[in-house]
Amino acid sequence: MASLSKLGPSTNQLKPGLSLFDSVTLVAGSMIGSGIFIVSADITRQVGTPFALLMVWLVAGVMTIAGALAYGELAAMMPAAGGQYVYLREAYGGMWAFMFGWTLLLVIQTGTIAAVAVAFARFAGVMWPVLGSTLWFGAGGAGLSGERAGAIIVIAVLTAANLRGLNMGKWLQNSFTTAKILSLCLIVAVGCVLMPNPAAIHANFGSSAAFFGSSSTSIGAGVFGAAMVGALFSADAWASVTFAAAEVRNPKRDLPLALAFGTGVVIALYILTNLAYLCELPASGTADAATVVGRGIAHASSDRVAAAAMQVVWGGAGAKITAVLVMISGFGCANGLILTGARVIYAMSQDRVFFAAAGRLNRASVPAVALVMQGIWAALLTLSGTYSELLDYVIFAQLMFYVLTVSAVFVLRRRRPDAPRPYRAWGYPIVPALYVVAASALMIDLLILKPRFTWPGLLIALSGVPIYYWTTRPRSRRG
Repeated sequence: MASLSKLGPSTNQLKPGLSLFDSVTLVAGSMIGSGIFIVSADITRQVGTPFALLMVWLVAGVMTIAGALAYGELAAMMPAAGGQYVYLREAYGGMWAFMFGWTLLLVIQTGTIAAVAVAFARFAGVMWPVLGSTLWFGAGGAGLSGERAGAIIVIAVLTAANLRGLNMGKWLQNSFTTAKILSLCLIVAVGCVLMPNPAAIHANFGSSAAFFGSSSTSIGAGVFGAAMVGALFSADAWASVTFAAAEVRNPKRDLPLALAFGTGVVIALYILTNLAYLCELPASGTADAATVVGRGIAHASSDRVAAAAMQVVWGGAGAKITAVLVMISGFGCANGLILTGARVIYAMSQDRVFFAAAGRLNRASVPAVALVMQGIWAALLTLSGTYSELLDYVIFAQLMFYVLTVSAVFVLRRRRPDAPRPYRAWGYPIVPALYVVAASALMIDLLILKPRFTWPGLLIALSGVPIYYWTTRPRSRRG
């Protein structure tokens, strides 16, 4: 296991070039993808009432911020490339770190990049019909369509941009994150203040029964927990900034601040955006209603809640306005994921548990081979058509790694009590412990209610174990 003294720059070092603002946009920009524009429909179908919808987002938000506050201690303590990969290695050993990096490369980061890129192309298809979902050639769901070709172009363009250096990557991130935050602010302002729909307000807030529901519509903790999955993973990827920790100029100060401020801003916007949806559309409705308003949030066409809400305000133009907003959001999200994900592959190579070439930097001081490998695999996932299923499968594994990483705060406090800690987790030990308990309860809930999505995710993570021992075996023999 590497010691803390070995976590600094090497001769093949990444160059610090990220300010506090850059770090915040990496957190916020990686979190805000297409989920906030879509998943509220499925959440509402599960929980049924406006109050429960808002509570799902609130509880998921509190969990996200609690996790980020704990990560802040680890990030300031170990500001090395790879972030979460390094924390797991230092707390539990190389095998657990490799399992995380393997799952990240195989599905979590690349699958999310693929999903976000396809979402970009799908909404671009509103204006350019050539980007349709009909396969040009292929079989069994795999193959090439206009939509997937558009997604691959997005991945290729953003990978090429990041190959030119950190400055290009962060410029794209700053620009698109600012634009997408303003986009969500526009939805909030229009829905809540400028042009609310009186009929929707009455349907959702007109009485306590309308807002809270009746005794017959009450839901159990298990259903509530399952409904949180969509909200949690719409707010996911906030830890990505830690992957690029070695490139933050003042990591001991800026990483904890970026994690806390970035997650706080996004969660506040998510809750306000859902409030805006409730000011434009009734929560419930019927799937076969003739009007957008009649279908409500629960049965918005193709789950496009944001588009349905904007159609109430601007009619047919609302769909195109929303398409542009989602395209801006998806492009910026994909850029953040591409920029940061390659740094984990780089860190694995530096530990000699992955291809040596992935640990080399190009003339622009970025891990070029890691970026290209990540881009190729994400593109292949778009062609396979299975990325969305794979993302469903890793929900459990992702939660497991979050629990392990937050628990690492306790492990390292005990094992290395005198190690420098420029920032200590806020609310320790209560807040991190509550996060571990809540996330563990959610994992158990998913094992019971969604077993077909949980066990495959665990198996994907465990598939990294034999790979790890295979990669480390020659080194142990030489030792």
